[in-house]
Amino acid sequence: MVVHPDSDDFSAFLASRRSTRDFLPTPVSEEIIHEIIADGLTAPSWSNTRPFLVAVATGDVRGRLSEEFLRRWDAVKDFQGAGIRGKIKAFFHRYGHPTSNWLVVKPYHSDLIPRSQRLGEDLMSSLGVSRDDKTGRDAFWARNYEFFGAPVELFVFTHKTLGKFAASDAGLFMQNLILSAHSKGLGTCPQGAVAIWEDAVREEFEISNQYSLLCGISLGYPSDESINSFGAHRIPPSEIIAPLTGSDAENQ
Repeated sequence: MVVHPDSDDFSAFLASRRSTRDFLPTPVSEEIIHEIIADGLTAPSWSNTRPFLVAVATGDVRGRLSEEFLRRWDAVKDFQGAGIRGKIKAFFHRYGHPTSNWLVVKPYHSDLIPRSQRLGEDLMSSLGVSRDDKTGRDAFWARNYEFFGAPVELFVFTHKTLGKFAASDAGLFMQNLILSAHSKGLGTCPQGAVAIWEDAVREEFEISNQYSLLCGISLGYPSDESINSFGAHRIPPSEIIAPLTGSDAENQ
């Protein structure tokens, strides 16, 4: 049977989703985790290959990974933006450096910087953290490695042989999973920040070398903290619809 949801209700549901950055310690049952993963798998896939894996970190595994990530972050956080002496020190101080996905720590292309800067300014402002407050900014970034207090962290891996097509499939899967979690009263926060230390995740899970870590997703029940009511600016469709060229544009 084909279901046709009310379009207005569906749009409102989509718009109501927010990234959760503070979670309750309330456990999420294994049954619910499996349900949202199953919902994720209803997304389309390249030849139905499903070229991704999900490592589910809960309990002691989640705790060990958080502790290891925080140790690594603490080892390198003061080298960011350091002068030449700091960079030389960082070169020899290997522990904590990214072991995968260096793209995460590279600057954004100039095309994308304005959107990123707006988010950063709006988010930090909502927290009362000023631009020159390095301690406050570092503390907020460290929350990534506490998984914002979420009792579950999902690590999404993609198959190397399909490259961007595997990432596309994983993105479709993740969005379905995130919306499924939202429908059940759960919060999520996709995290690129955890992708820089793939080796730590591999210490806890059996993952084929054919896969590489794409990102993480914090999962749990949202707290009542004000950070969870923060809404990022959402751009209008006109900003991403490519214009026509030449005579085709003139005829519109």
